[in-house]
Amino acid sequence: MEIVKNTVVTLDYKVHDPDGNLVDDGAQPLVYLHGGYDGIFPLIEETLHGKKLGDKLQIKLQPDDAFGDYDEELVQVEDAKLFPADIEVGMAFERVGEDGEEDMIFRITDIADGKVVVDGNHPLAGSALLFDITIADVREATLEEITHGHVHGPHGHHH
Repeated sequence: MEIVKNTVVTLDYKVHDPDGNLVDDGAQPLVYLHGGYDGIFPLIEETLHGKKLGDKLQIKLQPDDAFGDYDEELVQVEDAKLFPADIEVGMAFERVGEDGEEDMIFRITDIADGKVVVDGNHPLAGSALLFDITIADVREATLEEITHGHVHGPHGHHH
């Protein structure tokens, strides 16, 4: 079956950075609803359109096509008193947006001298990504999946 709008696509994949470092081992296959439902990076979806079960592809995404460029303005230094005492580097938290802005996830990247450095960039922002993809399955989406705009699990609805 060919990948077209309203098909459910299962991908076996691995993702590397430009230096060949493994970013995502694809331990779990990626399953998404094809056809502009925002389940996968748009450039990958465009490249997969019309492909078939078993096809293998290598797709390189520049930062603009993946997690965006690194934005220095999203790195902020805060007073440690604003945080719980048990915070650690690597922890993430959601900061509620103001005036209709989207909520953002910030990661703690450093703690020193009563200050906490937080970074709102995605960990892979600014990096190109190389996807090695094998199309493992293609099936027609159910009416419920199309209506909801996402894939449902083998036993019904899941997120």
